[in-house]
Amino acid sequence: MLKQRIITALILLPIALGGFFLLEGSGFALFIGLVVTLGAWEWARLAGFAVQSIRLAYAAVVALMLFFMHILPGLAPWVLGAAVLWWGVATYLVLTFPQSSQHWASAACKLVIGLLILLPAWQGLVLIKQQPLGNWLIMAVMVLVWGADIGAYFSGRAFGKRKLAPQVSPGKSWEGVYGGLIVSLVITAVVGFVRDWSFAQMLMGLFGAAIIVFISVVGDLTESMFKRQSGIKDSSNLLPGHGGVLDRIDSLTAAIPVFAVLLWMAAP
Repeated sequence: MLKQRIITALILLPIALGGFFLLEGSGFALFIGLVVTLGAWEWARLAGFAVQSIRLAYAAVVALMLFFMHILPGLAPWVLGAAVLWWGVATYLVLTFPQSSQHWASAACKLVIGLLILLPAWQGLVLIKQQPLGNWLIMAVMVLVWGADIGAYFSGRAFGKRKLAPQVSPGKSWEGVYGGLIVSLVITAVVGFVRDWSFAQMLMGLFGAAIIVFISVVGDLTESMFKRQSGIKDSSNLLPGHGGVLDRIDSLTAAIPVFAVLLWMAAP
């Protein structure tokens, strides 16, 4: 398993880095769209559809919606606004699972939720890429999420006692969340000192980083909630040793649109 994980990572890493940082404009939008479309194909399975034709049809619908979002950029505020509302609702659903499952048990509801998760992630990345420091900002949100994951893993193993959401993901603890938060805040503070942020900028940066960390945890737990309700361990086996695409980007699907909204709010 470890060998598979390493080989897959070595193959995917240069592809991902090239797609994120070398592509621009429509090429970048298409690259991210392919990833999101694969995620849609996986999400249809989480929604309860095992038949390939239905899963492919859902992926095709998502791809078509991405195309219209690309040619109609004026939809972006509505898409990101819907994402912020959704992740607020998702926080409640995760914290009250399994009782909350009665609200989203139908397949149709799950398919709509898939749109609220996948479409804003694409939209957020496209908008962040258009910023003057787009590549660095994309790296920033990824480093924040990865730092939080690493910090949560080690602090959870060392100090984890209070379960975060035992009905969703028994292995996660509040101590892990706090450890991940500390790592991400330290990273943010170091960047702030290096870039000579003012006191106000530092406070805004730390506050924004904290929001991103907490919402990334919700993203992770949300996919875990749907997998648990569906009795599925991995979203697919597309990535040997790693599971599926959604298993790799679940935290980012929440963090990216919220990060894009925070950038909008911070803009002069």
